[in-house]
Amino acid sequence: MEAANEPERDARTLLPLFPLGTVLFPGLVLPLHVFEPRYRTLVQHLTDLPASMPREFGVVAIRRGWEVGRQTEAADASITAGESLSLYEVGCAAEVRQITELPDGRFDLMTVGRRRFRLLGLARNDAPYLTGEIEWLPEPKGEADREGELAAGVLAAFQQYLRAIRRGESDDDGEQLPDDPTVLSHLVAATASLTLEDRQALLAEPDTASRLKAERSLLRREAALLGRVRAVPVSLADLAVPSSPN
Repeated sequence: MEAANEPERDARTLLPLFPLGTVLFPGLVLPLHVFEPRYRTLVQHLTDLPASMPREFGVVAIRRGWEVGRQTEAADASITAGESLSLYEVGCAAEVRQITELPDGRFDLMTVGRRRFRLLGLARNDAPYLTGEIEWLPEPKGEADREGELAAGVLAAFQQYLRAIRRGESDDDGEQLPDDPTVLSHLVAATASLTLEDRQALLAEPDTASRLKAERSLLRREAALLGRVRAVPVSLADLAVPSSPN
């Protein structure tokens, strides 16, 4: 079973990187506003690709260092080598679905998460943006019954969590949530008010079942926290960890 989860060595490839203070999951939408010259160059590179080639780049969360739009001069000078920047090892490829070029040369992008990858290192080239050597990570198929059981538990816990966040403002259980265990695991990871570290750990889980198990524990933790918060006059918004899409 473990051998089946090992990516093929020849699956290594180069992928442009877009370091962000957020975690992207497969199937989730990520809009981006691109204003820095180096990333405008990246977008132009993607638009020049043949129609048969995927327009994608790697979104990888920042462990420590600068973020797009917040670099210091030192980080700007050392971007090719990746100095002054520490990235998490697991990221997600973003497929560009729509590109809108603005009059001043900036771009608005609509992207969708595709598949996970492991960052093996940074490639040295002439591009002004970071390029990573990566290997694609599989999403192994587990036992359908086990995944279905875990998904049902996570779905119930997530619905309870949503009701707790709404605090009675809306008791609409008619909200459509996916039945597919893998899709559900990605949606819960992306939408629950979790820390970047929690989200990153979920992205790095080796399979759907492991991700669902971790989410079940996290949702129980969050539900317990929300229950305690009700006893004190603190807004939930003050406790939420904001994401930084760009």
